[in-house]
Amino acid sequence: MDRSEICHRLAQQVGRLMTPCRQSQAAVPDVTLIYADSPSARTPVMYQQGIVILFRGRKTGYLGDTVFHYNATRYLMLTVPLPFECETFASPQEPLAGIFLRVDNLKLQDLLMDIGDDSSFHPQPLSRGIHSADLTEEMLCAAERLLDVMFHPLDARVLGPQLVREMLYYVLLGPCGGALLAMVSRQTQFSQIARALRRIESHYADNLSVELLASEVNMSVSAFHHNFKAVTSTSPLQYLKSYRLHQARTLMLHEGLKASAAAMRVGYESASQFSREFKRYFGITPGEERLRARQSGELMSVR
Repeated sequence: MDRSEICHRLAQQVGRLMTPCRQSQAAVPDVTLIYADSPSARTPVMYQQGIVILFRGRKTGYLGDTVFHYNATRYLMLTVPLPFECETFASPQEPLAGIFLRVDNLKLQDLLMDIGDDSSFHPQPLSRGIHSADLTEEMLCAAERLLDVMFHPLDARVLGPQLVREMLYYVLLGPCGGALLAMVSRQTQFSQIARALRRIESHYADNLSVELLASEVNMSVSAFHHNFKAVTSTSPLQYLKSYRLHQARTLMLHEGLKASAAAMRVGYESASQFSREFKRYFGITPGEERLRARQSGELMSVR
Protein backbone atom coordinates (compact mmCIF):
# COMPACT_ATOMS: atom_id res chain seq x y z
CA MET A 1 0.00 0.00 0.00
CA ASP A 2 1.55 3.31 -1.07
CA ARG A 3 1.43 6.54 0.90
CA SER A 4 -1.66 7.98 -0.83
CA GLU A 5 -3.59 4.75 -0.21
CA ILE A 6 -2.57 4.80 3.47
CA CYS A 7 -3.73 8.41 3.85
CA HIS A 8 -7.02 7.60 2.10
CA ARG A 9 -7.59 4.69 4.50
CA LEU A 10 -6.77 6.85 7.54
CA ALA A 11 -9.17 9.55 6.36
CA GLN A 12 -11.92 6.94 6.09
CA GLN A 13 -11.13 5.75 9.62
CA VAL A 14 -11.42 9.29 10.97
CA GLY A 15 -14.84 9.55 9.31
CA ARG A 16 -16.00 6.32 10.95
CA LEU A 17 -14.64 7.33 14.35
CA MET A 18 -16.48 10.65 14.24
CA THR A 19 -19.79 9.06 15.25
CA PRO A 20 -20.63 10.01 18.87
CA CYS A 21 -20.67 6.41 20.05
CA ARG A 22 -17.25 5.59 18.64
CA GLN A 23 -15.74 8.83 19.85
CA SER A 24 -16.85 8.33 23.44
CA GLN A 25 -15.90 4.66 23.57
CA ALA A 26 -12.42 4.92 22.11
CA ALA A 27 -11.08 8.31 23.15
CA VAL A 28 -7.30 8.70 23.55
CA PRO A 29 -6.06 11.47 25.86
CA ASP A 30 -4.60 14.47 24.00
CA VAL A 31 -6.07 13.36 20.64
CA THR A 32 -8.90 15.15 18.84
CA LEU A 33 -10.32 14.05 15.51
CA ILE A 34 -10.65 16.59 12.68
CA TYR A 35 -13.28 16.17 9.99
CA ALA A 36 -15.09 18.53 7.60
CA ASP A 37 -16.94 17.91 4.34
CA SER A 38 -17.47 21.54 3.35
CA PRO A 39 -15.02 24.39 2.72
CA SER A 40 -14.46 27.27 5.11
CA ALA A 41 -13.40 30.72 3.94
CA ARG A 42 -10.44 32.49 5.51
CA THR A 43 -11.51 33.28 9.06
CA PRO A 44 -9.88 33.98 12.44
CA VAL A 45 -9.25 30.90 14.58
CA MET A 46 -7.57 30.20 17.90
CA TYR A 47 -5.45 27.04 18.10
CA GLN A 48 -4.06 25.66 21.33
CA GLN A 49 -0.53 24.27 21.49
CA GLY A 50 -0.39 21.03 19.56
CA ILE A 51 0.18 19.31 16.24
CA VAL A 52 -2.28 19.19 13.33
CA ILE A 53 -1.87 16.18 11.04
CA LEU A 54 -4.12 15.85 8.01
CA PHE A 55 -4.64 12.71 5.95
CA ARG A 56 -6.97 14.24 3.38
CA GLY A 57 -8.03 17.74 2.41
CA ARG A 58 -5.91 20.79 3.14
CA LYS A 59 -5.76 23.97 5.16
CA THR A 60 -3.92 27.24 4.71
CA GLY A 61 -2.93 29.32 7.71
CA TYR A 62 -2.14 33.04 7.63
CA LEU A 63 -0.11 34.70 10.37
CA GLY A 64 1.03 38.20 9.53
CA ASP A 65 2.96 37.97 6.27
CA THR A 66 3.62 34.24 6.68
CA VAL A 67 1.49 31.58 4.96
CA PHE A 68 1.44 27.96 6.13
CA HIS A 69 0.11 25.10 4.02
CA TYR A 70 -0.72 21.87 5.78
CA ASN A 71 -2.10 18.75 4.16
CA ALA A 72 -1.33 15.03 3.84
CA THR A 73 2.36 15.82 3.28
CA ARG A 74 2.98 18.58 5.86
CA TYR A 75 1.88 18.98 9.47
CA LEU A 76 1.39 22.18 11.45
CA MET A 77 2.66 22.65 15.00
CA LEU A 78 1.93 25.39 17.52
CA THR A 79 3.95 25.71 20.70
CA VAL A 80 1.76 28.44 22.24
CA PRO A 81 -1.98 29.24 21.97
CA LEU A 82 -2.10 31.35 18.85
CA PRO A 83 -4.79 33.35 17.03
CA PHE A 84 -4.36 33.39 13.26
CA GLU A 85 -6.49 33.07 10.13
CA CYS A 86 -7.28 29.76 8.50
CA GLU A 87 -8.86 28.61 5.24
CA THR A 88 -10.22 25.07 4.84
CA PHE A 89 -10.47 23.20 1.53
CA ALA A 90 -12.92 20.30 1.77
CA SER A 91 -15.97 18.82 0.02
CA PRO A 92 -18.22 15.74 0.37
CA GLN A 93 -16.13 14.09 -2.35
CA GLU A 94 -12.83 15.21 -0.80
CA PRO A 95 -13.43 15.68 2.95
CA LEU A 96 -10.88 17.09 5.33
CA ALA A 97 -9.78 14.43 7.82
CA GLY A 98 -6.98 14.31 10.36
CA ILE A 99 -6.04 14.47 14.02
CA PHE A 100 -4.92 17.13 16.49
CA LEU A 101 -2.34 16.07 19.10
CA ARG A 102 -2.30 18.29 22.18
CA VAL A 103 1.24 18.66 23.54
CA ASP A 104 1.31 18.08 27.28
CA ASN A 105 4.39 19.72 28.82
CA LEU A 106 4.79 17.14 31.60
CA LYS A 107 4.65 14.24 29.14
CA LEU A 108 7.08 16.06 26.88
CA GLN A 109 9.48 16.54 29.79
CA ASP A 110 9.23 12.84 30.61
CA LEU A 111 10.07 11.97 27.00
CA LEU A 112 13.07 14.32 27.03
CA MET A 113 14.32 12.71 30.25
CA ASP A 114 14.28 9.32 28.51
CA ILE A 115 16.22 10.78 25.57
CA GLY A 116 18.74 12.21 28.03
CA ASP A 117 22.08 13.47 26.77
CA ASP A 118 22.20 11.26 23.69
CA SER A 119 24.77 12.75 21.33
CA SER A 120 22.50 12.26 18.29
CA PHE A 121 19.87 14.59 19.79
CA HIS A 122 20.87 18.23 19.65
CA PRO A 123 18.04 20.47 18.34
CA GLN A 124 18.43 24.21 18.69
CA PRO A 125 15.54 25.93 20.53
CA LEU A 126 13.28 27.90 18.17
CA SER A 127 11.47 31.01 19.36
CA ARG A 128 8.56 31.26 16.91
CA GLY A 129 5.19 29.89 18.06
CA ILE A 130 4.08 28.23 14.80
CA HIS A 131 5.93 25.81 12.51
CA SER A 132 5.31 23.50 9.56
CA ALA A 133 7.31 20.46 8.46
CA ASP A 134 7.09 17.34 6.30
CA LEU A 135 4.97 14.47 7.61
CA THR A 136 7.47 11.61 7.75
CA GLU A 137 6.83 7.93 7.05
CA GLU A 138 7.54 7.18 10.74
CA MET A 139 4.90 9.68 11.91
CA LEU A 140 2.39 8.37 9.37
CA CYS A 141 3.01 4.78 10.48
CA ALA A 142 2.47 5.72 14.15
CA ALA A 143 -0.70 7.65 13.20
CA GLU A 144 -1.97 4.57 11.36
CA ARG A 145 -1.52 2.43 14.48
CA LEU A 146 -3.06 5.17 16.66
CA LEU A 147 -6.26 5.23 14.61
CA ASP A 148 -6.39 1.43 14.58
CA VAL A 149 -6.44 1.24 18.39
CA MET A 150 -9.13 3.92 18.63
CA PHE A 151 -11.68 1.41 17.38
CA HIS A 152 -11.22 -0.64 20.56
CA PRO A 153 -11.69 1.10 23.95
CA LEU A 154 -9.19 -1.04 25.88
CA ASP A 155 -6.55 -0.71 23.17
CA ALA A 156 -7.18 3.03 23.03
CA ARG A 157 -6.79 3.44 26.78
CA VAL A 158 -3.67 1.27 27.15
CA LEU A 159 -1.82 1.69 23.85
CA GLY A 160 -3.05 5.09 22.66
CA PRO A 161 -0.91 7.26 25.00
CA GLN A 162 2.22 5.33 24.00
CA LEU A 163 1.51 5.95 20.32
CA VAL A 164 1.01 9.68 20.97
CA ARG A 165 4.36 9.63 22.79
CA GLU A 166 5.96 7.90 19.79
CA MET A 167 4.66 10.59 17.45
CA LEU A 168 6.04 13.34 19.72
CA TYR A 169 9.38 11.52 19.67
CA TYR A 170 9.50 11.66 15.87
CA VAL A 171 8.61 15.36 15.92
CA LEU A 172 11.43 15.96 18.42
CA LEU A 173 13.89 14.30 16.05
CA GLY A 174 12.72 16.39 13.08
CA PRO A 175 13.03 20.05 12.06
CA CYS A 176 10.42 21.11 14.64
CA GLY A 177 12.27 19.42 17.50
CA GLY A 178 13.83 22.68 18.64
CA ALA A 179 10.39 24.27 18.94
CA LEU A 180 9.18 21.45 21.19
CA LEU A 181 12.36 21.71 23.22
CA ALA A 182 11.75 25.44 23.73
CA MET A 183 8.38 24.64 25.32
CA VAL A 184 10.02 23.05 28.35
CA SER A 185 13.32 24.95 28.42
CA ARG A 186 13.54 27.39 31.31
CA GLN A 187 15.22 30.78 31.52
CA THR A 188 14.85 31.46 27.81
CA GLN A 189 13.08 34.35 26.14
CA PHE A 190 10.54 31.91 24.69
CA SER A 191 9.76 30.52 28.16
CA GLN A 192 9.27 34.04 29.50
CA ILE A 193 6.79 34.87 26.72
CA ALA A 194 5.07 31.50 27.21
CA ARG A 195 4.63 32.43 30.87
CA ALA A 196 2.99 35.72 29.87
CA LEU A 197 0.69 33.85 27.47
CA ARG A 198 -0.37 31.48 30.26
CA ARG A 199 -1.15 34.56 32.39
CA ILE A 200 -3.35 35.92 29.61
CA GLU A 201 -5.01 32.54 29.13
CA SER A 202 -5.98 32.26 32.81
CA HIS A 203 -6.74 35.95 33.51
CA TYR A 204 -7.86 37.37 30.16
CA ALA A 205 -10.86 39.11 31.75
CA ASP A 206 -8.62 41.07 34.13
CA ASN A 207 -7.23 44.54 33.46
CA LEU A 208 -3.90 43.33 32.05
CA SER A 209 -1.43 45.99 30.92
CA VAL A 210 1.73 45.49 28.88
CA GLU A 211 3.73 46.95 31.78
CA LEU A 212 2.27 44.38 34.19
CA LEU A 213 2.90 41.43 31.87
CA ALA A 214 6.46 42.60 31.16
CA SER A 215 7.29 43.03 34.84
CA GLU A 216 5.92 39.57 35.71
CA VAL A 217 8.40 37.93 33.32
CA ASN A 218 11.28 40.25 34.28
CA MET A 219 11.55 42.06 30.96
CA SER A 220 11.59 45.71 30.03
CA VAL A 221 8.54 46.85 28.08
CA SER A 222 10.55 47.25 24.86
CA ALA A 223 12.18 43.81 25.19
CA PHE A 224 8.80 42.27 26.03
CA HIS A 225 7.22 43.80 22.91
CA HIS A 226 10.08 42.57 20.72
CA ASN A 227 10.13 39.01 22.06
CA PHE A 228 6.34 38.74 22.21
CA LYS A 229 6.08 39.58 18.52
CA ALA A 230 8.89 37.13 17.68
CA VAL A 231 6.84 34.30 19.23
CA THR A 232 3.29 35.27 18.25
CA SER A 233 3.76 37.62 15.24
CA THR A 234 1.50 40.15 16.96
CA SER A 235 1.63 42.72 19.75
CA PRO A 236 0.64 41.91 23.37
CA LEU A 237 -2.45 44.13 23.27
CA GLN A 238 -3.61 42.73 19.91
CA TYR A 239 -3.09 39.19 21.20
CA LEU A 240 -5.13 39.95 24.33
CA LYS A 241 -7.92 41.48 22.25
CA SER A 242 -7.98 38.47 19.89
CA TYR A 243 -8.00 36.05 22.81
CA ARG A 244 -10.93 37.85 24.47
CA LEU A 245 -12.92 37.91 21.23
CA HIS A 246 -12.40 34.18 20.67
CA GLN A 247 -13.41 33.42 24.25
CA ALA A 248 -16.53 35.58 23.89
CA ARG A 249 -17.45 33.79 20.67
CA THR A 250 -17.04 30.43 22.44
CA LEU A 251 -19.30 31.59 25.29
CA MET A 252 -21.93 32.69 22.78
CA LEU A 253 -21.85 29.45 20.79
CA HIS A 254 -21.25 26.83 23.49
CA GLU A 255 -22.98 28.39 26.48
CA GLY A 256 -25.61 30.38 24.61
CA LEU A 257 -24.71 33.71 26.20
CA LYS A 258 -25.97 36.91 24.62
CA ALA A 259 -23.34 39.26 23.22
CA SER A 260 -23.57 41.74 26.11
CA ALA A 261 -23.13 39.00 28.72
CA ALA A 262 -20.23 37.42 26.83
CA ALA A 263 -18.58 40.83 26.47
CA MET A 264 -18.66 41.46 30.22
CA ARG A 265 -17.45 37.93 30.97
CA VAL A 266 -14.27 38.42 28.93
CA GLY A 267 -13.44 41.86 30.28
CA TYR A 268 -15.20 44.40 28.05
CA GLU A 269 -16.83 47.33 29.83
CA SER A 270 -18.67 48.56 26.74
CA ALA A 271 -21.00 46.25 24.79
CA SER A 272 -20.93 48.62 21.79
CA GLN A 273 -17.12 48.55 21.70
CA PHE A 274 -17.24 44.75 21.88
CA SER A 275 -19.68 44.62 18.95
CA ARG A 276 -17.51 46.92 16.85
CA GLU A 277 -14.34 44.94 17.53
CA PHE A 278 -16.12 41.60 17.05
CA LYS A 279 -17.34 42.67 13.58
CA ARG A 280 -13.95 44.09 12.67
CA TYR A 281 -12.26 40.82 13.67
CA PHE A 282 -14.75 38.14 12.52
CA GLY A 283 -16.41 40.07 9.71
CA ILE A 284 -19.95 39.74 11.15
CA THR A 285 -21.75 41.18 14.17
CA PRO A 286 -22.28 39.11 17.34
CA GLY A 287 -26.00 38.96 16.53
CA GLU A 288 -25.30 37.66 13.03
CA GLU A 289 -22.93 35.07 14.50
CA ARG A 290 -25.61 33.82 16.91
CA LEU A 291 -28.16 33.66 14.08
CA ARG A 292 -25.75 31.74 11.86
CA ALA A 293 -24.95 29.36 14.71
CA ARG A 294 -28.62 28.82 15.52
CA GLN A 295 -29.41 28.01 11.89
CA SER A 296 -26.48 25.58 11.65
CA GLY A 297 -27.21 23.95 15.03
CA GLU A 298 -24.01 25.18 16.67
CA LEU A 299 -25.80 27.28 19.31
CA MET A 300 -26.15 25.02 22.31
CA SER A 301 -28.65 26.96 24.43
CA VAL A 302 -30.12 30.40 24.84
CA ARG A 303 -29.69 32.51 28.01
